[in-house]
Amino acid sequence: MGKISSPSSAAKTDEHPAERIAGAQEEIRRLALEGVILFHSRDLFYYTGTAQPAYLVILPQDCLLFIRSGLEFARRESWLPQEKIVSERRLEAVLQLIFPPDGPQGKVGVELDLLTVPHAEQLQKALGRRELVDFTPAVFRQRMVKSGREIDCIRQACAAVHAGHEAAVKFLSSEGDKTELQLAAAVENAQRLAGHEGIFFMRRPDFFMGRGPLASGPNLREISGVVFTITGCGLSPAVPAGASLRTIQKGDLILIDIPPCVQGYHADQTRMYCLGRPPQGAFDLHRRLREVADYLIDQLRPGLSCDQVYGLAAGKAADLGLADSFLRFSAGRRAHFAGHGLGLDLNEPPFLAKGQPDILQPDMVLALELHLMTPDGLTLKLEDTVWLTEAGCRLLTFSPRELTVI
Repeated sequence: MGKISSPSSAAKTDEHPAERIAGAQEEIRRLALEGVILFHSRDLFYYTGTAQPAYLVILPQDCLLFIRSGLEFARRESWLPQEKIVSERRLEAVLQLIFPPDGPQGKVGVELDLLTVPHAEQLQKALGRRELVDFTPAVFRQRMVKSGREIDCIRQACAAVHAGHEAAVKFLSSEGDKTELQLAAAVENAQRLAGHEGIFFMRRPDFFMGRGPLASGPNLREISGVVFTITGCGLSPAVPAGASLRTIQKGDLILIDIPPCVQGYHADQTRMYCLGRPPQGAFDLHRRLREVADYLIDQLRPGLSCDQVYGLAAGKAADLGLADSFLRFSAGRRAHFAGHGLGLDLNEPPFLAKGQPDILQPDMVLALELHLMTPDGLTLKLEDTVWLTEAGCRLLTFSPRELTVI
């Protein structure tokens, strides 16, 4: 088996896709692994250009993609040489070929965070006395820093999210009663027509949600446990997050946080609207929340730790008199993070959280996710997607960032 070649002189922002395999091989050698076996669709897409069901085996000096189903799609889509793409759906056959049971007692990397117990038992039986180790952190270390093409895809996703918010304003301005579900459908339809693939990815076992959070009026204070953010109530207890059948009333604040995915990459943006006259104090609170966000955008630089970023946000909120309401939820709970990375997953490292030591690097793309909930329940949120460069932070989402009154 021959080595995959890659133009090693290319910068990350001009990355050739084959360099991703080379980067994984560096980690394999550093960790003294025999190789790794990857099966998760987002990781397959990142390293090979296809999300067809497969096992990707990466060795210190080689790789092979074993397609379980969709071989012709994979051969059209992948940037791997054709001879590296083979049809084989039996995991045992893959392992017998690459990691024979009478081989050394080495270590093999897998995505332990996504491995089920039966799948792990199957792997362990076929690998014999080899040890399974978690390769997911190494995958995320690569994925955290984005290439120029990835940033272009995220820009397109930002355009799709803006199309949804334009549709929201148009729908809310129309005559007649409107439910949260109808508003969500208008947003989702516009995003789809702008290229949204109709799904978003969250790397969590058994994660479930509709197309994204949307809430109005008292539903802003109804926080489901599905994700630790303002969720909305959903249509039923089966999926208790997102838009409900509630009719939006005059004077209601409305939160729209529906993320699109374009060419596999996400954008994350939240905007607030009000149907008619806003509640007393809403404009002032939203202005101060935006001040915190603007301060964070101005201060973000490579070299800061995630803990420092959270501290900057919390400190600015306190300076503006928002300490009691900043990142607060109902019943006195409080979030301790100011945002997260995004890319092939909607939420991925780095997490801008209290105590998190990860260091920000150029070409990370982040969602700055900030909200307020006052003790009496007034709730506002502002979220934007930003690109971190050597020179500072660039805003990628571009919908108006004010509290918009309809």
